Amino acid sequence: MWNKILMYLFIFSLLFTIFIYMNDKRILDSKEERIENLENKLSEVEAEVENAKLTDDNEDYFSLKNNEDAITYFENKGINSEELILRIEDEIISNNKAGEDNPLVPMDGMEGNMRINKIKVLNHKWIIADFTDGTYWGEVFLSYQVSEDGAIEFFSEKSFIYPQY
Repeated sequence: MWNKILMYLFIFSLLFTIFIYMNDKRILDSKEERIENLENKLSEVEAEVENAKLTDDNEDYFSLKNNEDAITYFENKGINSEELILRIEDEIISNNKAGEDNPLVPMDGMEGNMRINKIKVLNHKWIIADFTDGTYWGEVFLSYQVSEDGAIEFFSEKSFIYPQY
């Protein structure tokens, strides 16, 4: 009698072990498949981020911040390019005075005073800026020169106003 009980107990434990093994194997396979799917999605997202980074780099290609030659030009003169960008922006915006046009914009405002809104320092010599009088808007191409004493001199090269439709 004890032999039969032990045999049934042995068979039951063997079946139970096989059941646990198969169930755990199924769970492990599904987890591995899920991990593989997530790794594929991660690699796709990383590729998209890399493409977006390349696009951002291309969009900001013409900028003093990313132009090593222009930065070296200023470093050789002992000028910090990041501080210079801030000084340039401050000086151009400070020309937006109440009741008069910005002198760097070579056009008079038709519906108000011309004001420079946005500025982008392209390299060690050029700036592009956006201006408006509230109704009409355009862009101006400026060149600049930094003297030995650190003074910045601006020259208006070209500008245009977008047509009104």
